[in-house]
Amino acid sequence: MILYKSIPENKISNDFKFAKNIWYKVDSSLVICSNGFHASENIINAMNFVNCGWIAKVEVRGESIIQYDKQCWSEMRIIEWHKWTKKDSISLAIYAAELVLNNFEKKYPDDKRPREAIGAAKEVLKNDIEKNRSAAWSAARSAAESATWSAESAESAAWSAAWSAESAAASAAILQKCHNFIIKRKFNL
Repeated sequence: MILYKSIPENKISNDFKFAKNIWYKVDSSLVICSNGFHASENIINAMNFVNCGWIAKVEVRGESIIQYDKQCWSEMRIIEWHKWTKKDSISLAIYAAELVLNNFEKKYPDDKRPREAIGAAKEVLKNDIEKNRSAAWSAARSAAESATWSAESAESAAWSAAWSAESAAASAAILQKCHNFIIKRKFNL
């Protein structure tokens, strides 16, 4: 079975120093989040569990524990991996923000702070200098304040709850789009 894994910068996870195309095996009982080799069907889920230095396509076999967002296996090998960079993180953040920007702007058509934060982040990608990083940080902070203010209003809370109830499928679709964005960008699939 093929899954995806986030690996720390030093390529060490659960006391194993990973290398490509080598099968690793644990002999003791699997314990989710504690003992075994962990990976996910969706790279975004894998990135939630480990500070990402590398993203890897892995093959797994043997015994397993399977949860909705992660799996634990007794055997794993790295098929392919790619360095995860700050530029990758910024690109993913921009992509994800653009996927949901219209939802925010429908509710708050006069609030341009999220759009400005996206533009500032794009400037950092073009030219990563202190001036652009500072502008992006300021725009992101302003956008976050906007989102917090929006979430705190009673009307917005009710709207958000209704929207959330209706949008489980939309959220899953966005997660899948982000997964596909990374896979295409890093694995050329």
